[in-house]
Amino acid sequence: MTSGLRTRSCPEHASQCPSFTAGAKWLHTVTMLNEKQMQELLGFLTLDTRLDVKGQATQYVLGLTGTKDGRSLLGQSVDILRALLMLTKDTSRAVAKDCYFALVNLSADETIHQALVQDVCLVPTLLPNLLDPGYDFSDQICSILSNLSREEHTCADVFHAIQNEGPGLAKIVDIFCTDSYNGNVELHYLGPLLSNLTQLPEARQFILDKDRCVVQRLLPYTQYEASSVRRGGVVGTLRNCCFDHTHHPWLLGSEVDILPYLLLPLAGPEELTEDEMEGLPVDLQYLPEDKQREKDPDIRKMLLEAVNLLMATRSGRKVVKEKNTYVILREYHKWETEPDVALACEKLIEVLISDEPEPGMENLLEVEIPEEIEGKLKLQDEEEQQRIAKEKEELLKNSVGGRECGQRPRGESPEGLERQFSMASQPGPWEETLMSACSPLYFWPWRISGAMYGMEPQKVLIKPFFLHLVAKPKSEEQQPCYG
Repeated sequence: MTSGLRTRSCPEHASQCPSFTAGAKWLHTVTMLNEKQMQELLGFLTLDTRLDVKGQATQYVLGLTGTKDGRSLLGQSVDILRALLMLTKDTSRAVAKDCYFALVNLSADETIHQALVQDVCLVPTLLPNLLDPGYDFSDQICSILSNLSREEHTCADVFHAIQNEGPGLAKIVDIFCTDSYNGNVELHYLGPLLSNLTQLPEARQFILDKDRCVVQRLLPYTQYEASSVRRGGVVGTLRNCCFDHTHHPWLLGSEVDILPYLLLPLAGPEELTEDEMEGLPVDLQYLPEDKQREKDPDIRKMLLEAVNLLMATRSGRKVVKEKNTYVILREYHKWETEPDVALACEKLIEVLISDEPEPGMENLLEVEIPEEIEGKLKLQDEEEQQRIAKEKEELLKNSVGGRECGQRPRGESPEGLERQFSMASQPGPWEETLMSACSPLYFWPWRISGAMYGMEPQKVLIKPFFLHLVAKPKSEEQQPCYG
């Protein structure tokens, strides 16, 4: 087999060059690579390789990233990763697009994060393109950054790169809050990026800075109808920020007034009595008859968890109760059909209707759970999760044509990341895109401990959405075209 590096020796007559011809055939017949073939493939992944062979090579690499073994193989070669990053600058849009999608899939594999962040220096290289208001692949960059920021150790690397080598988090927020910043893309995936970054105390400190008004700028996006990705990212960010109980008085006070923004997506068109209506915040009063609740159950659960966190302190519980939150949750619970979300609502209502805990347990975020009780809580948690899984399975079996209430939209392509392929079956992209990577967040009844259990900041992963190996063409005349 001729070496791929020799393809550069005859660019003027590439159609007659044996190495190019051999490379084209080889890429269609090999499904997994040995070390020699990896070097051969690397020879095709250069800016000056002939376009059609380079296109076949990037398509093949993209196919490899759709499998766990393929990602593992590519992740072991820093040179391949660097070549993919270099080819994002290729003049061919098709080649650059394949490389970006390959990097999205590779970034979904935690085992490759170290190589991408530290060896390849991916983040500082991509950030200038994200700032370009005319760049076509900014959505893919947002997805890559979101994946790399999922785990805490690489999240810190991404955050420091943004702050020290990039534009700074303030600029990222500005871009996110400017709907027309880049007319070619949506930039919705900056929402999951912000959500992931706020697992770090320093990122939450920035978001909660009273002088920057970042929280106030994010609040309207809890009702952003154009994208569940952007909406979910903002809700996850707010939820994570609610872990810092020292900011609860400010968040619940008139300067921010976060509670109506968290409850409005959960509120429906149900009629309430005059007394119940008058006890609600103004934004929750007299809602129209066509008022729709949040469609995505993951987002609904995060909204409930955010309110739950705001009730960690005695003063927070007092404010939430005075705002007549129980009325909204009472009607919402009647509507909710997702078992795990309904359970989160029940635990929140349990706090609302319970008496205050005994002295010394006023702040539920600081209560230490005895080891014996913690074991019981874990066991109870596992039993509840098993029950919920069975209920979901039963609901799935009994559902015909979908459900009216609590139905998650499935089968939709994530905004800005669509690729057109004829594939028989794929998982629902949103089902794999926004996932809770943390343990369930629960308030336990006062008779047990009154404390929160299993709480971690929300994280978001853009999982590999393109699980596809390049098919072998029926004949050599049916080669794909690039340009």
